[in-house]
Amino acid sequence: MKAFRLDELEAERAANDGAYLQFLRERNMSVGLYALDAGAHDPQNPHDQDEVYFVASGRASITVGLETTQVARGSVIYVPAGVAHKFHHISEDLRVLVVFSPPEA
Repeated sequence: MKAFRLDELEAERAANDGAYLQFLRERNMSVGLYALDAGAHDPQNPHDQDEVYFVASGRASITVGLETTQVARGSVIYVPAGVAHKFHHISEDLRVLVVFSPPEA
């Protein structure tokens, strides 16, 4: 078993000065923590993998393809591989668990 604590992952991510920390990589998936502070710009480009976002904290909007919705703690969003997507109008610091399948390259 592998177990993780969100507060420890956030501390590791912050110590490495990056918005993204991959903390689990297996044959069929990878998982990371993505952080965008209030007012930040999301620099993402489409990925080659399907992905699922789980919002652990914060508030923002997300646009996936041509659809936009508001997200907050507890929101789950699926983004198919190759589809453009961005978080925007980030009104509270956003912390998101990201699951890629297959694993992110």
